[in-house]
Amino acid sequence: MNSNDYLGDPIEHIDIKTHDLASLIEAMSKMSFQARNLANAASIYQQMLADRSCCIMLTLAGSLFSAGLKQVVIDMINFNMVDVIISTGANIVDQDFFEAIGFRHYKGNPYLDDEELRAAQLDRIYDTLIREDELRICDKAIQEIADSLGSGIYSSRQFIAAMGEWLTTRSNRVESVVETAYKKNVPIFVPAFSDCSAGFGLVSHQHKRPDSHVAIDSVKDFRELTRIKINCRRTGLLMIGGGAPKNFAQDTVVAAELIGEETEMHRYSIQITVADERDGALSGSTLKEAHSWGKVNKASEQMVYCEATIAMPLLVNSAYHSKCWQERLAKQLATTF
Repeated sequence: MNSNDYLGDPIEHIDIKTHDLASLIEAMSKMSFQARNLANAASIYQQMLADRSCCIMLTLAGSLFSAGLKQVVIDMINFNMVDVIISTGANIVDQDFFEAIGFRHYKGNPYLDDEELRAAQLDRIYDTLIREDELRICDKAIQEIADSLGSGIYSSRQFIAAMGEWLTTRSNRVESVVETAYKKNVPIFVPAFSDCSAGFGLVSHQHKRPDSHVAIDSVKDFRELTRIKINCRRTGLLMIGGGAPKNFAQDTVVAAELIGEETEMHRYSIQITVADERDGALSGSTLKEAHSWGKVNKASEQMVYCEATIAMPLLVNSAYHSKCWQERLAKQLATTF
């Protein structure tokens, strides 16, 4: 079998604007278990949106955009429902930017023969498929962008902004988080930027230009994000998954204190995760635990133990149809730098 035999049914991104489920989430508040937790999280998110002085930080970990959640984040940016994004590289580069240059993810299933997929040059993300040769084109696009920049040290935010600008010059591009954020001045940070197609493209770039090249400085990322926290003071976290993006965002409180700047703990915090806290790992650590580190205020926090493709559309849908975002102004935090 060749690759086309597997790729008949592309992933479609869910559009929260076309379905009003706010009343369903309200009804879930009268239930138990994760239904009530999700409804409480939706209430906290709406409090963030109604609090005009609150800067909303969205963290993204896990394979989210390949699974159909890209449009949710695009809508959040367009309707001023998020002010800064901290993500894994896979979501931003291998999935969002990848689709922005014209490629797709496809429906598969977890029981396909992986040896056959390897022979057909298809990569599997649980029940989703992606073409390896198209990923290589994505890698090359990253190298092309790096080659176009002056040599020096960049934050991932700066490089992702360059990706957004590059996309605006392409006539055949598809709507994306990267370009939408660039146009709306919503900064995107990827603390482990090389852990994705960006890494492959930058390795090729630095190999070709060993003495004059672009380098990504994660400490510069941390400094810039900490500066956002200091300037905004009041912040809310909406964390999808865990990992480095979660810790990166939470740690800005501690970093601010270490450099002698006064700021408060993140006032609001939500985490949607399926990770377990019992192994002590970060992704499953609770927000109450984060309070012991002085990172989040425990007065307005909610853990939701649910898979992101279920919980995130419901939570954002409820906020969108509540219209609590309509008076909220864009903070345009990318202009800070």
